[in-house]
Amino acid sequence: MEDLLAGAHMSIAGGIYRAFERGALANCRTIQIFLKNSNRWEAKPLTEQDRSLFRKAQKAAGIRPVLAHDSYLINLASPDPRHYRKSLDAFIEEMKRADFLGIPYLVLHPGSHRGSGSKEGIQRVARALNRARDIAGPAVTILLENTSGQGHCLGRRFEHLADILERVCDRERIGICLDTCHLFAAGYDIRTEKGYRSTMREFGRLIGIKTLKAFHVNDSKKDLGSRVDRHCHIGHGFIGLEAFRCLVNDRRFKNIPKILETPKGPDLQEDRMNLATLKSLLK
Repeated sequence: MEDLLAGAHMSIAGGIYRAFERGALANCRTIQIFLKNSNRWEAKPLTEQDRSLFRKAQKAAGIRPVLAHDSYLINLASPDPRHYRKSLDAFIEEMKRADFLGIPYLVLHPGSHRGSGSKEGIQRVARALNRARDIAGPAVTILLENTSGQGHCLGRRFEHLADILERVCDRERIGICLDTCHLFAAGYDIRTEKGYRSTMREFGRLIGIKTLKAFHVNDSKKDLGSRVDRHCHIGHGFIGLEAFRCLVNDRRFKNIPKILETPKGPDLQEDRMNLATLKSLLK
């Protein structure tokens, strides 16, 4: 994998540092983790021992960079004041945890406006990001992730992401993580080289290629424009192999981490298979 900066999301069961031994077992050069249980609000405080074990394990594995993904409960677009405040507090805590461990990137779904309208939701997200940056500081780069557009979720269109970015104060510390499954489910047809290049041109025009800091590399169980987020193994879904061939050979993204979020079992065989598939597409 020396020519491909790719890896997968790894479990932190048994200790957050354990993600590195799992990543090494799956032949990862980079990994993504949760910073706590992704389906609970509360989190056990990280200790100096946690940080020491994390850094030692990372050095031993030689895996970098590490991306963190925030909790699925967080919704910075929520029109409910109580849920909005709870989400903001939880996101600030996630930023602090990432900073404590020395993790450079924190991936965030823009959230759901829950029927209040995209414009209002985008404004709430931007306010929350500015507030979080004021409190937690600039050490961690926040990566907004595009979405498939289920329900009232923001981020289906590049315009949503661009509107959020226009409203944040610290553009240098806000980037984008593009998920291939979400792109396809949202209606961006990346199945051919022509479609891939057209999509990237539109991204560059509306947001800017330099803003792209990471990829989530997933095939899709559902067809184009379904707006349903269901991941599957590379080349086994409706996207097919050509989009991934274009991505791994796009020299603009050679040094950008590419993270699998595909289904897998405890032995990580599926991660090794998908990473091998991606490497086989390199020219």
